[in-house]
Amino acid sequence: MKVLVADTFEKEGLDELRRAGCDVVYEPKAEGDALREAIARSGCVVLVVRGTKVTEAMLSAGSALSVVVRAGAGYNTIDVDAASRRSILVANCPGKNAVAVAELTLGLILALDRRIPDNVADLRSGKWNKKVYMEARGLKDRTLGIIGMGQIGQAVAARARAFEMGVAAWSRSLTEQRAEELGILFCRSPGDVAACCDILTIHLAAAPETKGLVDASVLKRLAPGSYVINTSRAEVMDYKALAAAVAEKNIRVGLDVFPDEPAGGEADFKAAILQAGGVIYGTHHIGASTDQAQQAIAAETVRIIKEYMRTGHVANCVNLLGRSRARYVVVVRHRNRPGVLAFTLNEISHAGVNVEEMENVICAGAESACAQIKLAGPLPDDALQRIRTGNEHILGVTFAKVPD
Repeated sequence: MKVLVADTFEKEGLDELRRAGCDVVYEPKAEGDALREAIARSGCVVLVVRGTKVTEAMLSAGSALSVVVRAGAGYNTIDVDAASRRSILVANCPGKNAVAVAELTLGLILALDRRIPDNVADLRSGKWNKKVYMEARGLKDRTLGIIGMGQIGQAVAARARAFEMGVAAWSRSLTEQRAEELGILFCRSPGDVAACCDILTIHLAAAPETKGLVDASVLKRLAPGSYVINTSRAEVMDYKALAAAVAEKNIRVGLDVFPDEPAGGEADFKAAILQAGGVIYGTHHIGASTDQAQQAIAAETVRIIKEYMRTGHVANCVNLLGRSRARYVVVVRHRNRPGVLAFTLNEISHAGVNVEEMENVICAGAESACAQIKLAGPLPDDALQRIRTGNEHILGVTFAKVPD
């Protein structure tokens, strides 16, 4: 199977894919037109990317392309809707970078509190400014507010407790019971988190329902002098409102993500938020960029591809239909012989009924199998009768309505 890896990737992962029998094409700098051409030229079945943007034009460049694996957690750089229209499955590697992002989050918090970058800059320019930089609040007994309590948010909370901080949080999936189990304060809205914390950190995935979630109405509930950290996605925060909060409330800000940030590894870039004044520190969208995280992500990417080779199943697929439209199911027990499924599907097709899902399980000994075929509508009695009697290798057929 041909695999195109179009971003930097761990050598151990590339070697493991080759050992698994993959024909690996490694073009770590392919992006834009070069990536579209590489997809067309390579005839790849699987495309692996990290931060590289994958557009509809790229997805349509290769007829063999079946799976795109995002070697990371977020997948907002991939046109998932276009992939779905072309029956290309998109997978990601959730949680594998959680520790790395949590570590950077705590690093930014510490940097803001002690103004570490400014300390370094003055020392390098020959200035001694102890009088300015000795003024720090400290983290002990401060409240860290977390918006988004997935694996990254939970990893941040664990590290905050090691600093003897209190933690308050809101997440779409967080319940009062789960918050109690985690030893954190449950909040009913993002604004409630902002109102009760000294430091606000954002850990949300980019999605339509999270776009601009941390807006002016949330930021206005922060106390003057609070800190704000965003190591998730720029889309989840209103950066103009953030700039206003910096000016009006002396908010300190630590960012790893920016609106319109470059897609590649090197570019000229001036982040507008850095012109807001005050204490604003930024890193270059490097939250997941530790050796440990990249090794874990590479291992997960390899696992996804190997499982697809072995079973046809795509682990961590993000563009499967959430709820099946199937309303009926026909179960066909049959001898494991050629043509049985083709015969059955042909009869279903002639009846004008669409197949929504299908699974064929082979029994021990490989002499027989059981096909479960889920349908959009009912099969006429005559079609069922033809399936039952029309092929000598069919052992039994049942038909039923799928429970609601």
